[in-house]
Amino acid sequence: MPNPFQVTFDANDPTLLAVFWAEALGYVLQPPPDGFDSWDDFADEFGIPEEDRDNLAAIVDPSGEGPRVLFQKVPEVKSAKNRVHLDVSSASRDLPRDERRTAINEESDRLAGLGASWVEDFNEPTGVWTVMRDPEGNEFCVH
Repeated sequence: MPNPFQVTFDANDPTLLAVFWAEALGYVLQPPPDGFDSWDDFADEFGIPEEDRDNLAAIVDPSGEGPRVLFQKVPEVKSAKNRVHLDVSSASRDLPRDERRTAINEESDRLAGLGASWVEDFNEPTGVWTVMRDPEGNEFCVH
């Protein structure tokens, strides 16, 4: 049986990235635990100071199948290429190459509208994909 896991991003603005990635992946912002109407109610109950309440944000797969994605506030800005990145699927690998490229371009345009930026398109013998950056500069691929 596989071990459950979450994906964690360092961030300067956890909420900004949580909102972007929720839209990008079809996830939702993680709701507060049972018994709490809001995350502020939860923070009040556990004595979390107001100045620390923006340190974390999380998104979850509404179907409960995909991993939780956590965004944690860090003081430093991103300074190098990611060693790990997400791949966002936009089309079946069974589609003809030109149809896959069209689907990738459409998804890339949608993600750019959410705050991502384009880096480079690849058309290799092994496949086609586009490299983009999220609003804080984290690289990801659309394939």
